[in-house]
Amino acid sequence: MLDRLDRTLREGGPRPALLGSTGAQARCGELAALADQYAAALHHRHGLRPGDTLGVAVRPGPRALAVLLAAHRLGLRAAVLDPSAGPDVLRARLALAPPALVLADAVVQAAAGWARPLARRAHLELPPLHLLGPVATVGRRLPGCAPGLGGHPGPPPKPYEGDGDAVVVFTSGTTSAPRGVVHTRSSLAAGMRAVDALVRPGPGRTVLGGTTFVLVPALAAGATVALPARRTAALQRQIDRLAPDETYLTPPRLRPLTRLTGRVWTGSAPADAALLRRAKQAGATEAWGVYALTELFPAAAVEEREKSAHEGPGDLLGAPLPGVRTRLGADGELLLAGPSARDRYLGEDPDPWVRTGDRATLDPAGRIVLAGRLKDMVLRRAENIYPGLYEPSLNLPEVELAVLVGVPAPDGDELLVALVQPRAGADHRRLRADLRAPLARMGSARPDAVLFGPVPLAGRSRKPDRAAAARRCADRLAADPAGSTP
Repeated sequence: MLDRLDRTLREGGPRPALLGSTGAQARCGELAALADQYAAALHHRHGLRPGDTLGVAVRPGPRALAVLLAAHRLGLRAAVLDPSAGPDVLRARLALAPPALVLADAVVQAAAGWARPLARRAHLELPPLHLLGPVATVGRRLPGCAPGLGGHPGPPPKPYEGDGDAVVVFTSGTTSAPRGVVHTRSSLAAGMRAVDALVRPGPGRTVLGGTTFVLVPALAAGATVALPARRTAALQRQIDRLAPDETYLTPPRLRPLTRLTGRVWTGSAPADAALLRRAKQAGATEAWGVYALTELFPAAAVEEREKSAHEGPGDLLGAPLPGVRTRLGADGELLLAGPSARDRYLGEDPDPWVRTGDRATLDPAGRIVLAGRLKDMVLRRAENIYPGLYEPSLNLPEVELAVLVGVPAPDGDELLVALVQPRAGADHRRLRADLRAPLARMGSARPDAVLFGPVPLAGRSRKPDRAAAARRCADRLAADPAGSTP
């Protein structure tokens, strides 16, 4: 897929490839030339060879894409540096994959240097980059930045044609046990082919999305990709102006939008049927929920009509995509395998089966029905309650988001609490009345308390932060034990 993208960019010449929130950012020929420049500099000037690790701390955009293409051409392993992980965890992670060179733009270097106090307030913190390895600046240099990546008069080296590690994405773990997902060139290509077969982007179409797995197949097909604006108001204006044929946004980014066009895809965080219905009411011709993990992207997909028709317990994720194999562990954990599955975790042996951490069932048609995260299980009166089985029933039209969390009870047991975030302008008294029926259907899993309020979010994909939600519920109950009768 990356080879196909390289050819498409070279043939595209002056055609716009990437659009920013206010207009064109890069043309096809410019991206191809930039990738050649980076590849030549990395190979001739910095001496990188196939198998070397390249640390990448570059914000999404044309330069980040050109770095990816250059790394692929040279057979390098790109280790993505996440500034939200914290400096100690990041150093521990990279001890498993010491970079031969770190590429960073000026903003990231500022966050690791003079602007560290400001970055820390935004929960973004990098160690001094020179402690991770040699550093080179990509793009414009500012005072205090490392030397520029530079250029080289020689031609870029011939493309590396073997397999091997392509990217390391650190997803979890601690300083004592860091965990990095390792994708090979073949698994990365398989994932992009799966996206291409699912979305079917075409020449001349406009795709709104910023993740690599969306961006690369769309550009390779000859589509123009618009990188989503960060602020909701700017994002809505961007959609109004471009009328994209395909839009991929995480649920928190999709939720506040009121006008959409074309097909809409959402994933990387819970996407219930109510959110997909709302997307179609906002103008989407189709609304798809995509089940995807860093370890295997994408795994399954379901359109709103099919998801809304599901009446049983749990959250219907849809049928596994072609090539994806499923099985259930003894504890009900969903295990996945397939060509796009990660090869291994850094420092561990290869394993074809990905442990998702999700508890699930498979219906008679082989579709995946999510029952919740294993680690989110609430133990109440010796009964195991999996929130994912019941949360979908709380997503009424006037509900923005809802989670079930466990809160310590005075007797040492756990209370099950529903934290419900109403939509703006919702009548809370009527919503509480509307919730009576779905609460009654929960049977023995009926929550002990229902609280209205915002659901905390965390992480790059802005998923519900259950630990923070549990703390918030505990504080609310301690302050007003009688104000939350379900």
